[in-house]
Amino acid sequence: MDFTTLTIEFLSKLASLVGSYGWAIIVLTIIVRLFLWPLNVSQQRSMRMMQTLQPKLKAIQDRYKSNPQVMQQKLMEFYKEHKFNPMGGCMPLLIQMPIFILLYSALMSPQFIQTAGDAPFLFVNRLDTTLRASAGISNDGQLGVSQYDRFIVGKTAIVYLKDEVLENVKITKPNQALEIQGELTPGEPIDFKISLDNLNLKFSQLQNIQKIDVTITDINTKETEKVTFNRQGEILTASVPTIEVQQTFHIDVLLLIVLFGITMYISQKVMMATSKTAQPQDPTQAAIQKSMGTFMPIMIIATFVIIPIPAGVLLYLVTSNLIQILQTVIVNKQMDIEEAQKKQLVTDADLNNAKKIDNKE
Repeated sequence: MDFTTLTIEFLSKLASLVGSYGWAIIVLTIIVRLFLWPLNVSQQRSMRMMQTLQPKLKAIQDRYKSNPQVMQQKLMEFYKEHKFNPMGGCMPLLIQMPIFILLYSALMSPQFIQTAGDAPFLFVNRLDTTLRASAGISNDGQLGVSQYDRFIVGKTAIVYLKDEVLENVKITKPNQALEIQGELTPGEPIDFKISLDNLNLKFSQLQNIQKIDVTITDINTKETEKVTFNRQGEILTASVPTIEVQQTFHIDVLLLIVLFGITMYISQKVMMATSKTAQPQDPTQAAIQKSMGTFMPIMIIATFVIIPIPAGVLLYLVTSNLIQILQTVIVNKQMDIEEAQKKQLVTDADLNNAKKIDNKE
């Protein structure tokens, strides 16, 4: 099963419903976050419980620090007693990782280029582009290339037989159908070839092929060109002029990376907000959490500058962070109300007990 193709097809259906691939990615993010809502709520409650239990945990650690084995045993008993899972916060992240990988693979794939083409959204010029990418001009009769570019043909071709023209002839295995003859040298023509066996036609039709028209896509530059292949024996060949292109720095993608860093920082600050009834946090741990909340977004931004991440994936991450912030605020307020109600019940119980004692006296 090709999960990348399924992801692209799902995005295409969403795009047809909501109007664009950008909105499709946002809707996909909302669906994922709604699915993970109960797990994220459980994670937030675990974090709040950890804040409350922190003094007792520290007391156990201090008491058994000379005997790590016993300390681990006592900690496990403590977690079990309070129904606390220290690994519970990892589940939402583990579930989201396959979705992130699928979306990354889909937007970086040739199929997405052919399906979505130039898919802009708001201030983003292309959802499949990365921070640094070569830019070619499509349908200008020549390919803008660099030395290590890779190419793919479209899924269908126009086939010219001796006495008829066939539209939308399927090309089998378009990822592998196109081959380069010789070396790729920018500025010099590229010689391509396609085997007749890659066309989904009857044997009698294959023998009558004169030429075909197909679309070639440069995976690196996202440029597409319509190319005519002429028959030479049992293969189809074409020679396409090229020019050398340089990498382009995309400000719109950089802005998405910065937005991701800002929303991640805000999300962590909101999630680390302490309960109004929690015990004061250990100064050392508080300093560590503050440093992590500051430097983690910076480290991830630096990583995204180095590693090519498509704009569509960054859009997914930014949207996910915004939903996380909203969810955290809502759940924190709900837990504050619950804790206030519990405190009020305890206060009322104490007052009732005091009245009973006064009445007896």
